[in-house]
Amino acid sequence: MDTFNNLLIFYNDKIGPTILLLLLLPAGLLYTFMLKFIQFRKMGTAVSIVAGKYDDPENPGDISHFQALSAALSATVGIGNIAGVAMAIAWGGPGAAFWIWVTGFLGMALKYAECTLAVKYREKDEEGYVAGGPMYYIKKALFSKLGRFATIMAVIFAVGTLLCSFGTGNMPQANSMAQAIHGTYNIKPWISGLIIAVLVFLVIVGGIKRIGKVAGTLVPFMAAFYVLGALTVIFINYDKVGAAFGLIFKGAFTGESALKGGFIATMLWGIKRGLFSNEAGQGSAPIAHAAAKTKYPVREGLVSMLEPFIDTVLICTLTALVIIIGGLYILPKGAEQPLYDGAVLTTLSFKSGLDPIGLGNFGQHMVAISTILFALSTAISWSYYGDRSVEFLFKNPKAVLLYRILFSVVIFIGAVQPMKVVWNFADMAITFMALPNLIALFILAPEVLGATRHYFKDIHGSN
Repeated sequence: MDTFNNLLIFYNDKIGPTILLLLLLPAGLLYTFMLKFIQFRKMGTAVSIVAGKYDDPENPGDISHFQALSAALSATVGIGNIAGVAMAIAWGGPGAAFWIWVTGFLGMALKYAECTLAVKYREKDEEGYVAGGPMYYIKKALFSKLGRFATIMAVIFAVGTLLCSFGTGNMPQANSMAQAIHGTYNIKPWISGLIIAVLVFLVIVGGIKRIGKVAGTLVPFMAAFYVLGALTVIFINYDKVGAAFGLIFKGAFTGESALKGGFIATMLWGIKRGLFSNEAGQGSAPIAHAAAKTKYPVREGLVSMLEPFIDTVLICTLTALVIIIGGLYILPKGAEQPLYDGAVLTTLSFKSGLDPIGLGNFGQHMVAISTILFALSTAISWSYYGDRSVEFLFKNPKAVLLYRILFSVVIFIGAVQPMKVVWNFADMAITFMALPNLIALFILAPEVLGATRHYFKDIHGSN
């Protein structure tokens, strides 16, 4: 296990960050400027679509715009918002929150491009359900330009998605959940891991329609519950909020409070954890959005822009403020590692923030409950990403069922593994998805631009 973990660390230190810096940020900047800051200009339109203004049950697809958004949000609003932000601040200092915001705003434009393409190039599987995502638009849209290499890229993405379904949407979720439950309720990780594995299987065996219904119910409740708790801490400690923002902006460019690496560490921790949280450019959310009922790909692209905003700009910011206000991330100079990390740091920060009004213990319970809900919802949605990849690779419903069973088993395994190994594997798996997807997004930029101009010039105003 130590050798495997060392290989993961080498990859994540030397190779993964290079991919992120050379491709992810430039891709986000490209779409932001090319589409004239669409993530800000068309936010109101996106909200109207989600609210059902353009819903038509006769449109092609499996689930509504709201259910597609909820399914994708249930995958992104997860442990990255609780444990991931805490890890970024513990290792990168408060300034890491700034770079989390950068990935969020740039990610809105990337999500728009990914999901527009996903709906345009989706198809139906043998059972009549929609299948779509980067593996489809890479194979179909790039074949005329890259030939067989497009198919190879699509296969690499699909295999990467399978790895990531275990490395991003499975083991880290189960691991952080088990830690939070053990720390708060003293329940052994294998017990909590077993329970959530069974719950996930009971949902995912029903496919995207059941996942969409569960996500549509669970996501609004869990997000509101967590946001209310964080806002309570911030309100109680309102006099520290200004200083917290000051530390974020100062540390973003100085690397102050970062362990091992200064400014570069601050930036990379923020980017890595921001990407882990909102998954923009990674190519996961387009798989869910491809199932939306719509005739116009751009509409679902607009809906998808709301994910990074809700997940990264809003929820991650609230977590960061709670942690910075609590000050438990601060260590003496020369420290080799944080005293608190992951979900433990977030839990203790909420407890500290609510102590002044005698609700410190409630803070612990609140984080534990949120962790359970976030982990459960993320695992449910990520299982769908994995089974669509299995469908793409094998074209066999039996293979999809076997995957769902294996996915549930691995949840149990993730709950009882060391946290560092789990998170290192997750960071590695992300780049396997992101690389072929980001290459495709660069090549297909003119197509996204054309579809956007056509929709807003010829369709949106009259329909």
